[in-house]
Amino acid sequence: MSNQAPHPALLIPGPIEFDDQVLQSMSHYSESHVGMPFVKTFSETLKMLRKLFQTEDPKAQPFVISGSGTLGWDQVASNLVEPGDDVLVLHTGYFADSFADCFETYGIKVTQLKAPIGDRPQLDEVEAALKEKNYKAITITHVDTSTGVLSEIEHVSKLVHRVSPETLVVVDGVCSVGSEEIQFDNWGLDCVLTASQKGIGCPAGLSIVMASGRAIERFNSRKVPPTSYFGSWKNWLPIMQNYEAGKPSYFATPSPQLIHALHTTLTQITSVPLSSRFEAHRAASQKVKSAVASLGLSQLASKPENQANGMTAIYLPEGITPPQVLPKLMAKGVVFAGGLHKQIASKYIRFGHMGVSVTDPNRSDIDTAIKALKEGVDEAVQEAKK
Repeated sequence: MSNQAPHPALLIPGPIEFDDQVLQSMSHYSESHVGMPFVKTFSETLKMLRKLFQTEDPKAQPFVISGSGTLGWDQVASNLVEPGDDVLVLHTGYFADSFADCFETYGIKVTQLKAPIGDRPQLDEVEAALKEKNYKAITITHVDTSTGVLSEIEHVSKLVHRVSPETLVVVDGVCSVGSEEIQFDNWGLDCVLTASQKGIGCPAGLSIVMASGRAIERFNSRKVPPTSYFGSWKNWLPIMQNYEAGKPSYFATPSPQLIHALHTTLTQITSVPLSSRFEAHRAASQKVKSAVASLGLSQLASKPENQANGMTAIYLPEGITPPQVLPKLMAKGVVFAGGLHKQIASKYIRFGHMGVSVTDPNRSDIDTAIKALKEGVDEAVQEAKK
């Protein structure tokens, strides 16, 4: 049983529920960020990230910097491409628009390849786009938090390496790392960015990036200096290399308590085969999606191959809006999120199912949420008829 204060189960697509031990790590006593005990913890944390991303490339480099997942966009835009460069952004929802906006802020030229809501760009469309222009990078949102659409990273990456081998493959994995499999080396990825508070299961506040050796080479061969100061790998690369090697180093103060929490959750994640973790998320996802279908509801991602394993975006019945349903769910002990996609935000809700809510057999979060969803929607429909 959890020692946390009673509260509704947080089943949004992040932040998620946290394990007791992870939260207890946040109460670690204050310590020097350049003292050897903390340096040892940070070093082990960076090494465990290599296991989570499934990379053995000694030239690859993990970065853990205080900030949100959004800081990962800034790191990509300010370190891996330069003003005036072209990038191709595959669009599956709200967060592709945001990533594109980030690029444009840094003077980078963006082409978006868009799909209908709930779908993803098809491989032949991606291939045609890659042949039209010399793109320095392509970005793919692995799971778009606004739509629950899952992109097929492996096949896209192989296509890029075949058609446009100089193009860096960049993955926005904020809503996928920890709940969806990522084989960094085998899939030929160059950069995956994520955050601490979703599938990884750590409180918010850490931007996490894995960069390939090829990405580091691209950074080192820039013609102009990085266009960010805080996010500059000129500042952070030696820090991360030193921490991982067990050497004290300083550019900006990290959060020791958050690093301890990340260390704890990564220790838990890597203590069991990753395959079993991903299978648990697939099983929970199928349970949720079967329940959604049995209630006569539909998903934004209508095709099974487009459906994420860590979240489900659910259309509400015609005429029913999130404010009519969400308070009822909270009263029944679960918290879902409202819609986020600007065009249809009033028509759907989002159910996050990742982390300990899925992997801890002693938790009943998913069953409770499914029951609450049925009752809450039924009540909202009945009230609307009166």
